[in-house]
Amino acid sequence: MEVRSREDAQRRIDEERAEADRKVRWQAAMDSAREQALQAQLATVLREQADDWHQARSLSQYCDAMERRLAASDGSAAPEAVSTRQWLDWARAYVRSLYPLRELLGMPVPRHPEPEELKPYLKGSSPRGPEGHERSWSR
Repeated sequence: MEVRSREDAQRRIDEERAEADRKVRWQAAMDSAREQALQAQLATVLREQADDWHQARSLSQYCDAMERRLAASDGSAAPEAVSTRQWLDWARAYVRSLYPLRELLGMPVPRHPEPEELKPYLKGSSPRGPEGHERSWSR
C-alpha cells in the first residue's frame, strides 16, 4: 500500500511536470506565432504601399502623355480641349492622393492578431490553449 501511494504521488508529480512543460512549449509557440503574424501584417502594408506607388507612377505617366497630347492639339479652346483639361486636372489630383510617398511614412502599428490568424504559424497547436490541438480531420 505504501509503495502504491508513492507511485501515485510520483505519477501526479510527473503529470504536473508534463503539464507545466506543455504550457511552456505552448507559450513559446504562441509568442513565435504572434511575431510571425505581426511580420505578415507589416509585409502586407509594405506590399500595399508599393502597389499604390506603382499605380501612382503609372497613372502619372499616363497624365503626362495626356498633357502632351493636349499640347499637340495647339491648346485649342475647342470643347474637347476644355474637357480634356478638366479630366487631366482631376486625374492629377487623384494621382497625388494615391501616391504614398507624398509625406514621410512612419512604422505601421500592427493590430493584435486574432487566434485564427495565428493558426498557420502554430504547426497544429491550438491558439486557445496548450491542451487543445488543431486537427486536419474531423470526427
